[in-house]
Amino acid sequence: MRIVFMGTPQYSAQVLHTLINHNAGEIVAVVTTPDRRSGRGRKLEASPVKHIAQKLRLPVLQPASLRNEDAIAQIRSLSPDLIIVVAYGLLLPKDLLDIPQYGCLNLHPSLLPKYRGPSPVVSSIKNGDTSTGISLMLLDPGMDTGPVISQEALEINNTDTAETLTHRLFERGADLLIRSIAPWAERTLKPHKQDDSQATITMKITREDGLADWSLQPIVLDRYRRAFTPWPGLYSHWDGKMIKFLDTSYDTSVQSTHPPGSILKLSNSKKSIGVVSGNGILEINVLQLEGKSAISGEDFLKGYPSIERAILK
Repeated sequence: MRIVFMGTPQYSAQVLHTLINHNAGEIVAVVTTPDRRSGRGRKLEASPVKHIAQKLRLPVLQPASLRNEDAIAQIRSLSPDLIIVVAYGLLLPKDLLDIPQYGCLNLHPSLLPKYRGPSPVVSSIKNGDTSTGISLMLLDPGMDTGPVISQEALEINNTDTAETLTHRLFERGADLLIRSIAPWAERTLKPHKQDDSQATITMKITREDGLADWSLQPIVLDRYRRAFTPWPGLYSHWDGKMIKFLDTSYDTSVQSTHPPGSILKLSNSKKSIGVVSGNGILEINVLQLEGKSAISGEDFLKGYPSIERAILK
């Protein structure tokens, strides 16, 4: 089977590597986004998928747009039987969807129709879900609206961040894809239409989403911190600088008369500092002041004793 693989980030690269290792088909080309400038030097940086494709000596295509007849014609000339899409980053136009005889299969990190859209993993952690899953779906022109071929559920650990959960979901998704390709080609796997009435839609995450609202309960803020790791992180401001909270826990047994956002020294814990929030304390295990390295709460208090009783903004 001739396969065109489309993807961009690191977890897409992991799926591609799994496909190669299991000889799931002949990868005739890899399609990824154009190189982007990043870092202080603004150097062009290739996507993780491009890096692994070049390492495996696979042909790489990087069209600036898929709504370009030349790009579609280039993919059509490869005569793919199947297109596999894993976090490519753009919707595929119908002209492209119609090319392969077995369609375009997509791995989506939620149990569709729940959490369609760009931030399903973040949303599942942020909302306090105890489980989520991975869906293999047949793409149509809509946003995650195509029929589902197969799904697998996965438990969300109370230490999971968006980064760790995404990794586990696509690791499971790669296995699901490997098991599904042959039955799909043999027509023994049947697609099931999604129940649109049960659909929920996620929004694109912005930097402002990570700004801590200290009126929220500490358990909620701890979830937000995990949901927004690695980006944009949970953060606040002190003395005109941003502070990111890289590792937190919470205590609802401690009550404080100080206003939300107040920094307290914790006498019963090596965590040393906490922030008054909701009905308890968000304990700060590791934090990072703008322009500085990450540091434990205990060491931060030693270096910046004036932060005690300050109110974060």
